[in-house]
Amino acid sequence: MTTFLPIILFFIAGAGTPGPNNTIAMAAGANYGFRKTIPCIAGVNVGFPLMLILVGLGLGGVLTQWPWLLDVLRPIGVAYLLWLAWRIAAAPTNVEARGQGKPPGFIQMALFQFVNPKAWTLVVAAVSTYTGFWDAFFLEVLALALCALLFSTPCTAAWALLGVGAGRVISTPEHMRIFNLVMAGLLVVSLIPAGIEIWESVQPLVGLTAG
Repeated sequence: MTTFLPIILFFIAGAGTPGPNNTIAMAAGANYGFRKTIPCIAGVNVGFPLMLILVGLGLGGVLTQWPWLLDVLRPIGVAYLLWLAWRIAAAPTNVEARGQGKPPGFIQMALFQFVNPKAWTLVVAAVSTYTGFWDAFFLEVLALALCALLFSTPCTAAWALLGVGAGRVISTPEHMRIFNLVMAGLLVVSLIPAGIEIWESVQPLVGLTAG
């Protein structure tokens, strides 16, 4: 960890590219406004660094010893995202009443990180790539978590603001419905890699049943 620049760029790229967190933040910004989306943004960017710290405390070793835990967590995450996609698709389209209700909150989004396939991919990549340079592994993990908090939060907020801007442009219920359906569709598409991994994990069981 001789320089923090690659780490900063890693988290900006990870948090700034499309994924479940950003799709949810953008849809929330468009439907509920930025103020109501702040707990959602905070949950994402507290939950993810917490994952990094827990990996540093030994969660990574637990998953190495019992890899089937990820096979259990992955379907839970997919099911939750499908439920969120349905909520987004079915959100009210009355433009004048926009802002009523509330998006997923702090605790929901913080806990969601632990079943978010993209979040797990980023955590594993960060810990495996950017640790081992100091003598204190846990301090390295804390430094990674701090970088994630500082540089991922503006990215999630930017997606929410993008949603707020889109919401201000949308002026009819029909356009709002199209926007929500597109957001829901993007959320479902983001599940394809996780769906493939789930299918591959159940193939041995399918083979045993067929045999």
